[in-house]
Amino acid sequence: MAGPVVRFDAMAGRAPGPLALVQDFVNTLDVEEQTELIGTPEALGAWLGERGLGGGSRVTPADQVRAIELREALRRLLVANNGGQRREADLGLLNLVATESGLRPQFTAEGGVRLLPSAPGVPGSLGSLLAAVSEAMTQGTWHRLKACAEHGCHWAFYDRSKNRSGHWCSMEVCGNRAKARQFRERRRGEGTASPSA
Repeated sequence: MAGPVVRFDAMAGRAPGPLALVQDFVNTLDVEEQTELIGTPEALGAWLGERGLGGGSRVTPADQVRAIELREALRRLLVANNGGQRREADLGLLNLVATESGLRPQFTAEGGVRLLPSAPGVPGSLGSLLAAVSEAMTQGTWHRLKACAEHGCHWAFYDRSKNRSGHWCSMEVCGNRAKARQFRERRRGEGTASPSA
């Protein structure tokens, strides 16, 4: 199965550090191409193993369903990071998955603290993803990870613009589509306007 298309432009791109793993996870579904990388328990197990998350763990159908639920909740939160509506149910799911993964603080020799999951298998793997989300929220980088504003895309991208004003994963593709659609709608509106007396 082919991987998702890379859609980054100069102002948007790859998230830094562990947040890149969250970005990759959200992009396991290419909405536009309808390409699903974790559509079976086996595919999820392979994806997690390739990234050092839960290598060798047996993945059940219930694990795969939970992973998809988490991915889509994260995608909706990334839409909210791009001006969309935030749903409390999505935050509730993140809290539930965090509890299932047994996320706990671990103090480091460098004087910091990080979250680590205590649950084995897929729950622990999903907890590692949520630990990266928590770290990004603490560092202030979370709001730069967004889902493309183009409805048929919703590709996760990292907004590197100075004022966090990026809306599309690619200005050349999704940005141009949106602008062309807005232009057509304005023209259509001008064509139906009644002439003034």
